Amino acid sequence: MGDRPRIERTVGGMRSILHHGRHNVRVAKRNGPLFTPDAIEVARAALEEIGQVGRHLGIQAHNNECATLRFEAYEPGYSGWEWHAVLACAPGSDHLTVNELALMPGNTALKAPEWVPYDQRLRKGDLQPEALLPPNPDDPHLKDKDGRLVLSKKGAKAARQRWEQGKFGPRSAYAQHAANPCSSCGYFLPLGKPIGKEFGICANEYAADGHVVHERNGCGAHTLTPIAEKHTTLEPFDDEQY
Repeated sequence: MGDRPRIERTVGGMRSILHHGRHNVRVAKRNGPLFTPDAIEVARAALEEIGQVGRHLGIQAHNNECATLRFEAYEPGYSGWEWHAVLACAPGSDHLTVNELALMPGNTALKAPEWVPYDQRLRKGDLQPEALLPPNPDDPHLKDKDGRLVLSKKGAKAARQRWEQGKFGPRSAYAQHAANPCSSCGYFLPLGKPIGKEFGICANEYAADGHVVHERNGCGAHTLTPIAEKHTTLEPFDDEQY
């Protein structure tokens, strides 16, 4: 351990001095103290106190007095990650300071996806029976009326757009194959304001029962669908009997 560089640090990384035995080593000013083999050893020695350090990957200079030295990280479960050591050197000084040590993802590192706020992560069907989803305070689809929240014009418009483009809208597969529209069906219950009379609830248990449907939607269970004619069964005729 006699030739092994040793680092002395104060809390916050205020000061660090490279030692060999009992004598201080002045780092050569070739390309600056931060870009020498000794700087690499200072960074490596500091990182080895907290993790498993691989080969040196490079140096990123922030300015003439501060740089980040990068090393491979040999940590289980952190493939592609790197150890970073931020070193500093005061102007006119040869002494190196270890300011910060960090484990950082490299270009090939497996990383968690970017965090998305809870209210933006929800999708249709995510809400479970015991879950709570309070309204967003600045939700433009709601407005205050007499101390309670009701659907705003923007909220009604958004709902109409969803339903028009949905499974029971005017351009749905049902509408394209239907002989008659929902508006003339006895099971069509118009909604009225604020949504509009062009939408209603289907009350046919064999069709879109309980769903909002557009008046130009349709299906084969329309109340105008003709009843199939009854066929009379005839007895076979044997002409040899006559």
